Amino acid sequence: MNRRVARLRAVQVLYQLSLVSTLTVDQAIESTLTEEEESNEFFLDLVKGTLTYKEQLDHFISQNLKGYTIDRLGHVDRSIVRMALYEMLYIDDIEKNISLNEAIELAKAFGGQESGRFMNGVLSGAYETALKDR
Repeated sequence: MNRRVARLRAVQVLYQLSLVSTLTVDQAIESTLTEEEESNEFFLDLVKGTLTYKEQLDHFISQNLKGYTIDRLGHVDRSIVRMALYEMLYIDDIEKNISLNEAIELAKAFGGQESGRFMNGVLSGAYETALKDR
């Protein structure tokens, strides 16, 4: 599984978990991966790290939403922005602009051009806010 697919699958897992409160992480992972796919360290890090730091990530994201709360974000956009911010803050071997671009592409794939622009603004702002708070 390459990194682009790992990001997509991680968003799918996070999305499922945001919708179904009774679902475990392992169940969400199992239902997301195809029979040919095996999870890898990067994929698991994205999923588990995003869940571990969810409150902190939401704090930084919320400070960059204009006029509404993180709960008003769609489940897909919320899953993408959380995962991407986790990647930008905690996975050091990937350049930040690559993480940002991948998040924008995911947002555009699920929600169109407008979602991509939204993701760029919120994620860039959340990352800057997080750097100032550290």
